[in-house]
Amino acid sequence: MEFDIFFSISQTPDANGIIPSEDTMYSNFFTQLEFADNLGFGVAWVAQSHLSTETQKLNKKPVIPHWQGEVGLCTDFFQLAHQMFARTKNIEVGSAVMSLFCNGGPIGMAERIGAFLALHGLNKNEKRKLNIGFSSGRFEFMARPYGIIPRNNIEDTAWPVLRSQIFLEACDIFLRLIRGEVVSSEDIRNTVLTRDLFKDDESWESVQNSKMKFEQSSEKSTHISIPNRWEFEQIKTIPQKWNRGLLNLIAGTHDPNAQKFCNTIYPVNVFNLSITSPEIIDSTHNRMKEDFHKDGGAWERRNMPRTVFVFINEEEGLSKEEKNIEAKKEAEDALGSYWNALEGTIDPQKISKAANNALIGDSEEIIKQIKERFHPDDRLMTWFDFFNHDSERVCRNMTSFMELVAPHFTK
Repeated sequence: MEFDIFFSISQTPDANGIIPSEDTMYSNFFTQLEFADNLGFGVAWVAQSHLSTETQKLNKKPVIPHWQGEVGLCTDFFQLAHQMFARTKNIEVGSAVMSLFCNGGPIGMAERIGAFLALHGLNKNEKRKLNIGFSSGRFEFMARPYGIIPRNNIEDTAWPVLRSQIFLEACDIFLRLIRGEVVSSEDIRNTVLTRDLFKDDESWESVQNSKMKFEQSSEKSTHISIPNRWEFEQIKTIPQKWNRGLLNLIAGTHDPNAQKFCNTIYPVNVFNLSITSPEIIDSTHNRMKEDFHKDGGAWERRNMPRTVFVFINEEEGLSKEEKNIEAKKEAEDALGSYWNALEGTIDPQKISKAANNALIGDSEEIIKQIKERFHPDDRLMTWFDFFNHDSERVCRNMTSFMELVAPHFTK
């Protein structure tokens, strides 16, 4: 089993209502990163975010209207990654996850990766990889200013489905450029909406009706072609001769079609969420054994990092029972704050479900939970800073986990 670590750098109120300054958030992050490096975590994954969460609450249709503070302060992963590599010796660096829709879209993303790795690979002894998790982005308001919005009534009606198709278009561009290809928009997949993409007949019929109204036609279409989102003549990103062996790509999507499509172009691993069911995880592994790009070798369980909240309590002066009681309370407070911020109402069922997927208790309890829930070859992306701004405590929790728990599962 392998143990990675996830950092959110989320400037939100903790369970006590405390919101640290931006300087404090960054300082805490680098302290925790250096601890993680010394403790032996494999990859330091960092969430990327864009634009102010607070300001989006002023919009006509805020995506997360009840969120307090900022979802995350990492708005430029590549700048942060340079410092992360410079401050550490062994740990790898990863984005979890980066939107293909923002900051220049898939073309800008591919170019920045090449530029970063050209510099990172100047040291020919460098073995640490840059792990790029990419997706369409969790919060839609971050992509809207970059033109990822419906362009007409047809697109507006089909938007939830169409947005996922736009992501496939972005993946096609991004991965071909990463491979070093010369591409134009004429080489990229066409988006065609059909009934099978929609969850029910009513949703598909609404899109058909929107097309009839838009085109002033009386005939329903069985196939609705959507113009490309990105139009461009032949391009090729530079630099070109960077070491692709230092790059690992991970798609942040549960759509089997998207996972399969990406792997027709380039080896792409997949992420899962902390509350993903074991059935979906196992079915994904089985499917990816067939779908994984041949250049990536045989599919392994480590190719799908599994995010997991960790609420460990090994604080001095507490009995075993007190440690487990406190850990449970810490988990409930943090998860409750999260769902309240995300949705505006505390849903006990969601808190319970998330808690069931979290690791909660003293080291002995967490060892039992890992043995019960995870495969011996899994790769866990442990999350300690979840709604916790007590950096010293976060570092103690990281230390307790790696010294008291991890040795039971690592070679």
